Amino acid sequence: MATDPVLAALTCEDIASIDRMRRRRWVRACLVLVVVLAVAGFALWPVYVRPRTDPPATADAVLVLGGAHDGREQLGLRLAAEGFAPRVLISDPYENSVMINRICRGSYSFEVICFDPSPRTTRGEGRELARLAREGGWRRVIVVTFTPHISRARYILGKCWAGDLLFVDPEPRLSVLRWAYDYLYQSVGYVKAAVEDC
Repeated sequence: MATDPVLAALTCEDIASIDRMRRRRWVRACLVLVVVLAVAGFALWPVYVRPRTDPPATADAVLVLGGAHDGREQLGLRLAAEGFAPRVLISDPYENSVMINRICRGSYSFEVICFDPSPRTTRGEGRELARLAREGGWRRVIVVTFTPHISRARYILGKCWAGDLLFVDPEPRLSVLRWAYDYLYQSVGYVKAAVEDC
């Protein structure tokens, strides 16, 4: 069996040197990744962690966007009960949510409109908002969603309807892993929304 003359000429010292160079490259790549993630986290902090929210004001409706049942439904109902709007729109993209079914069948001093958005995304919710607002002649809507979604929802709903959108947040407590997931999820959603119309 013939051996490669280059490999045969390598000494133990040469092999150790090659291993050190590989380790250095690996360490550099890891450091670059950490720096990129830190810069992205810092740059996106005001978008996902501290997005612009609005104080509630009198509106034509409260729109509760679908997602985790993190207090958003209760906040939407409370805003209407406090007189901020005569109706609450509840996005219901769920197959069988006991809580949403109870809300949609409940009795209130204000109107509750439950709808299944098409598609079952923020874009579908924006389309339904635009349709209902056009039919009702609405000018302002309070939108309830959770913290990491506010900026992207503002962007998407703004593409669908030109009216005044006020965003409020139930301020759920999220774990570090959930924040990391939402940084990625919302960023991908932004890219998708940038290439789609309403």
